[in-house]
Amino acid sequence: MTELRSKLDWGAFAPLRLKARSVADGVYAGSHKSPRKGSGVEFGGHRAYVPGDDLRYIDRHALMRHGDLLIREFETETDRDLWLFVDATKSMSYVGPGAPGPKYGFAALLAAALAYIAVRTGDRVGLDFFGGKNARPLPPRAGRDAFERVVAALEDVEPDGDLSQHRDVVDQALGRAQRSARRGAIQVVLTDLLDLPSGSLSSLTSLTTRGRSLSVVQVLSPAERDFPFEGAVQLRALEGNTVVETDAAQARQRYLAALADAQQKAAQELTPRGGRLITCATTDAPEVMVRRILSLGMEPSE
Repeated sequence: MTELRSKLDWGAFAPLRLKARSVADGVYAGSHKSPRKGSGVEFGGHRAYVPGDDLRYIDRHALMRHGDLLIREFETETDRDLWLFVDATKSMSYVGPGAPGPKYGFAALLAAALAYIAVRTGDRVGLDFFGGKNARPLPPRAGRDAFERVVAALEDVEPDGDLSQHRDVVDQALGRAQRSARRGAIQVVLTDLLDLPSGSLSSLTSLTTRGRSLSVVQVLSPAERDFPFEGAVQLRALEGNTVVETDAAQARQRYLAALADAQQKAAQELTPRGGRLITCATTDAPEVMVRRILSLGMEPSE
């Protein structure tokens, strides 16, 4: 852990392995119901058609009555894949005042806890990253070693890089999942949604085909969420070269309004395609966030 802490001070989110197991034990109880959708035995609702969907599942009645292209989804009791995507760009190393640790540490804790729950129920877990030094994708696997592989990969990464001008990095990670994720997979993206390349949200929604669920979890520090600064401040972006000097009191309302607007636009882009936006801060209880991610990921899209 000494070498790890020299790369990133994990703060209250270390040791990751023990923290994740503790969070998972506080979340998971009872049998699991698979959210896999496709040809099955129980109707699970509708969602909007997106290119690539199987045309056999178009609801012809909705098309004839209302002119809407809707996909009928079904639930089955079977195992499913969990795909985790973790933003490891430079901005995720930010801590800020009042935070127990960096955003990457909180995102990694949520990812590891979700992985631990998945392997306990016999499901396969895959992991991929946006940016980061030493980042390596893990194809989905089940079994006892799957959790250890995920934790080791998360610990090896040093948040680094600026994706604002490198959309190909995001597309490569999503492309690997598009090719490999099975029908009904649960997909969770953990990111601050800051400085991602233009069109990234549209790329993310491509993951919702074939009955696969998508939860985009925006992880912010409490300072980014609340803007608690006072007096004259200089704000420097960790990704890109933007530097802003301003009076905090005058900028606070504009900043909070811009943040709310960005979150609303992200939700509006994700929702019609079957995705969901979940917002949180590093001071939130990880058990609550994991439970929320699981509950939303297991629900059929409206």
